[in-house]
Amino acid sequence: MTTSPQPRANVAAIPAYVPGRPPTPRPGLTSYKLSSNENPYPPLPGVLGAAVEAAAEMNRYPDMGTAALYEALSQRLGVPTDHLAAATGSVALIYQLLSAFCDPGDEVVYAWRSFEAYPIAVTVAGATSVRVPLTADGRHDLAAMADAVTERTKVVLVCTPNNPTGPSVTQAELDDFLARVPSHVVVVVDEAYVEFVRMADPVDGVATALAHPHVIVTRTFSKAYGLAGFRVGYAVAQPPLAAALRAVSLPFGVSHVAQVAAIASLAAEDALLERVDALVAERDRVLAGVREAGWEVPDAQGNFVWFPAGDRALELAAAAEELGITVRPFAGDGVRVSIGETEAHERVIELARRTRS
Repeated sequence: MTTSPQPRANVAAIPAYVPGRPPTPRPGLTSYKLSSNENPYPPLPGVLGAAVEAAAEMNRYPDMGTAALYEALSQRLGVPTDHLAAATGSVALIYQLLSAFCDPGDEVVYAWRSFEAYPIAVTVAGATSVRVPLTADGRHDLAAMADAVTERTKVVLVCTPNNPTGPSVTQAELDDFLARVPSHVVVVVDEAYVEFVRMADPVDGVATALAHPHVIVTRTFSKAYGLAGFRVGYAVAQPPLAAALRAVSLPFGVSHVAQVAAIASLAAEDALLERVDALVAERDRVLAGVREAGWEVPDAQGNFVWFPAGDRALELAAAAEELGITVRPFAGDGVRVSIGETEAHERVIELARRTRS
């Protein structure tokens, strides 16, 4: 007979989230963290100033309704405020969605390998993961994902660009997929890296959500906008879905400082997106250098490059450490290398040269 408190059975099955490690100090060599897909630029002065001013009110609760942020997002995206839901990063919105829509045993379909938090969030909800393998070039196999939908499926997660492999789906591919998914199944279009996409026929997530009552788009201020430390993301969906996300949200979840910084970031968007353009240029330069070194790597539409190293993933990560760069290995699959400081990227290309032979 058990004599101590016991959590639900699924708690023991929750896989651990593995964050990107900080850089390892190396004597005589500047080390760089390329393991967490962070924006390497410091905050813009206006954003920093707004956050510092907001911090002076830390003795007060934040606006639980995030009204000012919703109004700013409404103006920026051209959607009514009742189509919006905010939370502590887009990952929190995915947790909330699964909590709102999944009963124990319900199925959640997603590509694999994809965002590491998906199987964690599914297990927390007591649901069942249905993982559909990526194609050989690191892309979502949307046809196979549609085939995997059953009467038990409640949610499908589409990560575009896909973290950690890099490719995005096109709008035509997404439209074809949505035509095959039953309307009672929620489709999440996870666009955490949308600002970095440079491709023909890119997904317009907001327009897609406005056109489909079972689609939710999730986005974040952590990547392109450089607010990873403040944890603020948002979803766009038609009012019934957006209301469900708000209903299960943690009260006062998004801090006052985070809300103010996000609003200031939207106001400074032109300057921030200039930085994104610079990161995209560096991404493309690194991608070309890695391929020239002999690696066959997938298309990169986020702020990272994927090395499909397979069983050599940990070996590749160790070689990167020797060069003073910390990367993110996924044992048995590959290594994700974030685009960060420009001076680190020559080492990434050197890593490619050393490890391909």
